[in-house]
Amino acid sequence: MYLAKVYVMYKESVLDPQGEAVKKAIHKLDYEEVADVRMGKYFELKIAKSDRDVSDVVEDICNKLLSNVNMESYRYEIMEEE
Repeated sequence: MYLAKVYVMYKESVLDPQGEAVKKAIHKLDYEEVADVRMGKYFELKIAKSDRDVSDVVEDICNKLLSNVNMESYRYEIMEEE
């Protein structure tokens, strides 16, 4: 069994309205030193061992479902569980 941790974020060139709203709220709390906030999504996938390469499986899922490849980028970590 594998555990894949997937992080999806807006690309730097894309406006992040949720991140901007959170940054404004942080500034209202007098934390002016916070320069930027970017929101993202986090997924944990438990993947059973199979004939397919686990990295290929995660790549396919990220490209087809978890991220909008036009607006978002992703990265992942894969760990083998016992």
